[in-house]
Amino acid sequence: MKSYAAVDLGASSGRVMVGRVGPDSLELSEAHRFPNRPVRVPEGLRWDVLALYAGVLEGLKAAGQVDSVGIDSWAVDYGLLDADGALLGNPVHYRDSRTEGVAEKVWATVPAEELYAATGLQYAPFNTLYQLAAARSSAQLPYAKRLLLIPDLLTYWLTGEQGTELTNASTTQLIDPRTREWSYDIASRLGIDLDLFAPLRQPGDSAGLLRGAVLEETGLTGPVPVTAVGSHDTASAVAAVPAGGERFAYICTGTWSLAGLELSAPVLTEESRAANFTNELGLDGTVRYLRNIMGLWLLQECVRAWDAPDLGGLLLDASKVPALRSVVDAGDAAFLAPGRMPERIAEACRASGQPVPASPAEITRCILDSLALAHRRAIAEAQRLADHPVDVVHVVGGGTRNALLCQLTADACGLPVVAGPTEAAALGNVLVQARAHGLVGDLADGRRLLTRTQPLTRYEPQGDAARWSEAEARLVRG
Repeated sequence: MKSYAAVDLGASSGRVMVGRVGPDSLELSEAHRFPNRPVRVPEGLRWDVLALYAGVLEGLKAAGQVDSVGIDSWAVDYGLLDADGALLGNPVHYRDSRTEGVAEKVWATVPAEELYAATGLQYAPFNTLYQLAAARSSAQLPYAKRLLLIPDLLTYWLTGEQGTELTNASTTQLIDPRTREWSYDIASRLGIDLDLFAPLRQPGDSAGLLRGAVLEETGLTGPVPVTAVGSHDTASAVAAVPAGGERFAYICTGTWSLAGLELSAPVLTEESRAANFTNELGLDGTVRYLRNIMGLWLLQECVRAWDAPDLGGLLLDASKVPALRSVVDAGDAAFLAPGRMPERIAEACRASGQPVPASPAEITRCILDSLALAHRRAIAEAQRLADHPVDVVHVVGGGTRNALLCQLTADACGLPVVAGPTEAAALGNVLVQARAHGLVGDLADGRRLLTRTQPLTRYEPQGDAARWSEAEARLVRG
């Protein structure tokens, strides 16, 4: 067996996991977990990237000797480096308000329809393209000589080598999903200098060796290679979907819900753009055709507002609340910013003429019903737009721990749900490293290994599907 350190950074926490892989075994254990707390400063919301890097180093020290290291994280955000390779400032958080109104200015130069046809990316106000447009007037950008996406920035600090991993690059809205290369036409028309980006890397490529100073701080014995993985955490999570064949949908659950299909080619139609589906790149030439849904962020913000009540008790109470009494659009950008989430959910229900949830249990049930409804809509529309029917829905990520949400998703979709693995992003990260070192074969081989070694739970659809159709109609009317 060989050991691989998977650095998996989420929007609210980071973790260093150790995967041990053998010919017919895959074991995952947690070496270190640490918070990821954004900081609001006078100029806006920023990531504390130095604290994240310190957490990574502590995690590698706790992991012990490993055969390789890989890093994945959330998408779109970046750090700017000067000519000496020094970071010019804390990376801006994607929930920062600087991109408000920027999309309309971009579309005045490249209409939204043309932008989608060229890059296949859904509209999201925080896409890297819009962040760069917003940064034009900043003092930093003119002095920047390099732009590194978050996992590439941390990899650079570990190894001293710079690169831009492809799956994460595909979330910038500057990649052509057909060629899997930069869209020079779009960048040129918008005045974006693609020389800011380091050369593209593929999952499985070498990203260098841990520097001597890193070895000294972590106590590891070199050489320790760093391997480029699917550095967008969703790409790693989808790689760890334990599916057989092609007739499956997936939902990567956590702060966000990413619901969609794995395809061999992008869907770039105007109807797909209008439905706000994205074409991000995955392993082995695949396309992650999916929709971003607000996800458990809605519940996380409410729990924070309620001073962190017992989550198990809250979910038990929510299960006793009548189903589908009130629902909101879990994809609505109105829920993107932090703060006042219980009140904002109540206001949305009031505005649509539905009963207003008041207690934490009622609001929690509203959130879970709304997420299941959003999952249903996304998977149904993805099948239609891609002409790709499915027989099962795989739920991976943190939401697999939420049995109520998994059952509601099965009920809403009218399809069986297979839940697990929970640490899908870390497992996908490990599998790419193991594959790069010859221990695992292709994507299908890795998924067969997951099916044999990871605990999975199956939920069969229950109840009356017509109730979900009626709830969906309520949102459309609202």
